[in-house]
Amino acid sequence: MQIGVLRLGHRLPRDERMTTHVCLTSRAFGAEGAIYSGQKDGSLERSVKRIADNWGGEFSIEYEPKPIARIERMKKDGWAVVHLTMYGMPLPEKMPGIAEKKKVLVVVGAEKVPAEVYRLADFNIAIGNQPHSEIAALAITLDRMQGGKELERGFQSNFGGAAISLEPAEKGKNIRKGYR
Repeated sequence: MQIGVLRLGHRLPRDERMTTHVCLTSRAFGAEGAIYSGQKDGSLERSVKRIADNWGGEFSIEYEPKPIARIERMKKDGWAVVHLTMYGMPLPEKMPGIAEKKKVLVVVGAEKVPAEVYRLADFNIAIGNQPHSEIAALAITLDRMQGGKELERGFQSNFGGAAISLEPAEKGKNIRKGYR
């Protein structure tokens, strides 16, 4: 499955850390790239690119000034849109329909989400119908979409070319540098 993530409404300085974490979670849990809208943030882009360079793998980040138009274009190109919202349907009920898709764009809000997003989404998904972190919702959704494969040791092969890597340890830290 091809996975992309769209972060809506990035606001400086309020969302700097949160949007970075959306990107890092997307990368670690198997998305190919992240798109963000709202305020353009060169620092965010440099930070995410630096992490991908150091820790390996292919991951892109790009700015989109018109997210609704981008969603519409991606839908025309065969992408299914999964919008994460506490107002949506429970993920377990909709997971079979999501799992059969070949290309999925996961939409994560920041500020108030435009009504068009709810209408354009193929799936408005809730991870519990309570207020919670969008990063937690993203991680759970990406995990379920991939059946937990991104948590297996073999998944680490997706991050080839890393300058830094970790060897799992019962205690302490095993960091390898110059791994490329």
